[in-house]
Amino acid sequence: MKPFLLLSIRSEPEAVTEEYDAFRRFLGVTPAELETRSLATGRLGEVTLDDWSGILLGGGAFTVSDPDERKSDAQRRAEDDLGVLLDLVVAADFPFLGACFGIGTLGTHQGGVVDTSYPEPVGPLEVTLTREGAADPLFASVPRDFTAYGGHKEALSRLPAHATLLATSEACPVQAFRVGEHVYATQFHPELDLPGILTRIAVYSTFGYFDPGEVADLQAAAARVTVTHPGRLLRNFARRYAR
Repeated sequence: MKPFLLLSIRSEPEAVTEEYDAFRRFLGVTPAELETRSLATGRLGEVTLDDWSGILLGGGAFTVSDPDERKSDAQRRAEDDLGVLLDLVVAADFPFLGACFGIGTLGTHQGGVVDTSYPEPVGPLEVTLTREGAADPLFASVPRDFTAYGGHKEALSRLPAHATLLATSEACPVQAFRVGEHVYATQFHPELDLPGILTRIAVYSTFGYFDPGEVADLQAAAARVTVTHPGRLLRNFARRYAR
């Protein structure tokens, strides 16, 4: 089998490790079947699509809608590299799944509008599939209404005109969409379970998502719900595209 490629924008060691382990576990692949490249520490380099079964992009502290002068050199570099990659991915309709930062990146690349109109607090959130989402293979065995973990400062306020809306919520109208048949993005995090969200609440407590004094309350709120369905997206992605 050709490996999957996970692109990471995280530079915090504990979060980097947790993200990779979570993606690998929910995809259901071995370490040899999931390679990773850091966009936080260097250039992406050349990506030959035929070398991979599919490409995944995780989230992190980069904010697409920030003015360019407020972005770090690492973020500007990552956005440039991802723009080149998405040119290839979308043209080839190549299997791709971007989470959180991925929805902002793909949405902007495809002409959507990303801004701060629909932020969501860190923790559990309720997601509803559209009719198209319920019929999409990525959401096979996922109920129409389900609980996921997320948390973001920005979101898509206008879907790209040619994209298909797959999931929504009352607080954030675009929770998932598809371009073509095989290019996906989600606002929620399909790789997050309870240990994962607890780790990220602790790691990102000083990154402006919430008051650091709220850590214990947010972790308690996360623990009060059962989140089981979002990881199915990753298993479905791996089963559909492994080659």
